[in-house]
Amino acid sequence: MTVRVSAQIPVSAGSRPRHIAIIMDGNNRWARARNLTGASGHKAGVKAVRAVVETCAREGIEVLTLFAFSSENWRRPEEEVTALMRLFLFALEREVKKLHRNNIRLRIVGDRSAFSEKLQRHMEQAEALTRDNSGMTLVIAANYGGHWDITQATQTVAAMVHAGELEPSDITDDLIQQHLVIGDLPMPDLMIRTAGEQRISNFLLWHLAYTELYFSEVYWPDFRENEMLKALAAYACRKRRFGQTDDQIDRLKMT
Repeated sequence: MTVRVSAQIPVSAGSRPRHIAIIMDGNNRWARARNLTGASGHKAGVKAVRAVVETCAREGIEVLTLFAFSSENWRRPEEEVTALMRLFLFALEREVKKLHRNNIRLRIVGDRSAFSEKLQRHMEQAEALTRDNSGMTLVIAANYGGHWDITQATQTVAAMVHAGELEPSDITDDLIQQHLVIGDLPMPDLMIRTAGEQRISNFLLWHLAYTELYFSEVYWPDFRENEMLKALAAYACRKRRFGQTDDQIDRLKMT
């Protein structure tokens, strides 16, 4: 079975990623190119989120993780951060019911302590509403950083050693991963970054070790269904080796 995309490249059902992670970049540059405010760019970005969520759910993606607000984004101008918080709250109030109707489960990961009590309360309510949904899992990374994630996981494991529950020799990759905020989910197969930048910006540092990277020149507000399908088509052409040779991979496919 294949799914045809606009790029006229067949995407095999067996080569579709289980987990896609996206750095949504370019809202401000999209707005500047149109002589609009940064807030207008972020509002347009919400429409792109809606389109990509719908596309991924329709294409059978199990997990979609979106980098909405990094731990470094607090350094942006105060008025932009305030506008982003308002937009985040608005999106939670307006979009979560749609996610619920479409059987999508929402998880919000990151250090919530810096957010207002009202925003934290809406996060909890949104997660509670969708918790038992069995469709795609949508992960929103907010006030998230890869360094923070690894640090908090390490602190948890260190506390277990201090309490005598573990020996240092018991610490393994798998143990640390269990305590990462999405350690219970499949590792990302595909990471997409929009707007032409080619770096991962402290996003899912542990998780991206063997992830396929896809960089799009398109600003995030213009990254809609067609661009998402192009990324899926590009992924379908990749050969994932995980340290093995081409011959080994080919023999595995034949068995």
